[in-house]
Amino acid sequence: MRSSRVHIIITLFVLMGTAASAQTVVGRNLISNPSFEKHRRCPDKINPVGVLKIVNAWFQPTSGSADYYNVCGGIECFVPNNKLGFQHPRTGEGYCGIYCSKDNYREYLQTQLERPLKHGRTYRLSFFVSLSEYSTGAVATIGGLLTHERISDTTRAILMQKEMKIITPRITQTTFVYYQPQVVNSVEHALMDTQGWMEIAGDFVAEGGEEYLTIGNFFSAANSGIVDDSTLLTYLLPGSYYYIDDVKLYCLNCEDDDEEPLSKDDTTHYKVGATFVLNNIFFDTDKSTLLQQSYQELQFLIAILESHPKMKIEISGHTDSQGSDLHNQQLSENRAKEVVDYLMENGIDEKRLKFKGYGKNKPIATNATEEGRQKNRRVEFKILDL
Repeated sequence: MRSSRVHIIITLFVLMGTAASAQTVVGRNLISNPSFEKHRRCPDKINPVGVLKIVNAWFQPTSGSADYYNVCGGIECFVPNNKLGFQHPRTGEGYCGIYCSKDNYREYLQTQLERPLKHGRTYRLSFFVSLSEYSTGAVATIGGLLTHERISDTTRAILMQKEMKIITPRITQTTFVYYQPQVVNSVEHALMDTQGWMEIAGDFVAEGGEEYLTIGNFFSAANSGIVDDSTLLTYLLPGSYYYIDDVKLYCLNCEDDDEEPLSKDDTTHYKVGATFVLNNIFFDTDKSTLLQQSYQELQFLIAILESHPKMKIEISGHTDSQGSDLHNQQLSENRAKEVVDYLMENGIDEKRLKFKGYGKNKPIATNATEEGRQKNRRVEFKILDL
């Protein structure tokens, strides 16, 4: 596994829309759904232990529950007036929100870039934040971390990097190291504005291969530049809560030939009867709820179907051997249907799609190991017609 350690190249803070530099932006924004407009359904309530599942392309890497707000939302998630404050979107009709906290509780937003970053190229990351007036104070060190691989943790604390050190052949020691976001707001300038939107922006040079962006506060409470503010309301939120909107990541010095097509496979081998595993489709554990970590893989499948307008496919769900036959059969079928529903929601004609669950009946690896069982828990698509 490639190391996800990153190094700060350039960090700076920019408030209220001041330009980071005069370099020319090249190409497209590498962030999918940058202002959180696309969603599978409207948000209905704030769930303190929930998982961000409904915003296209965005998910949370820890158990800290990020929130979604939209003009179509329920009373707790409505825009502009909602359970955790009052704010109009900077653009569009929606935004997300996360605790960046005055203690060690943290929430984060994460997304997969539309393509990996290029080695040695300079990129500009920017996004906007607004402090909820229900917060008891503000922090400064909100930033964006670019990593080669998806990072995650099951805790609700600061997201940290685990490093394993071999002491002796039989003894290992695991230590936790703070991540270093490439772009971070200055610790000397707390993000205090509850009325407008404050821009955090900075330029950095890519190591190459970075493919995931995580937004949040990666610093301890003691190093977060905390400022208490008696003018803020103090009856609801025990920490610092921020709305997030308009995330952008552009290359500043890429050449035209750096902008290769987004497709990751040669499509010339597509033929009737061919079957392909969708390797990055994720569901809730033992459920059929499709998680937003699946977004890029699903968008790739949609692109294939759009570029082959006569193609018809079968989506098939598969499980490992654990659990009853009846449960596995139903689970695999429900998961396949969930993928088909997503494709239909995104414009693919129902007549081109079929789904089927095979349960545990078609393993592609041994069920005797966890690695094998993981391979067997999969979603595939089979070409029925071209």
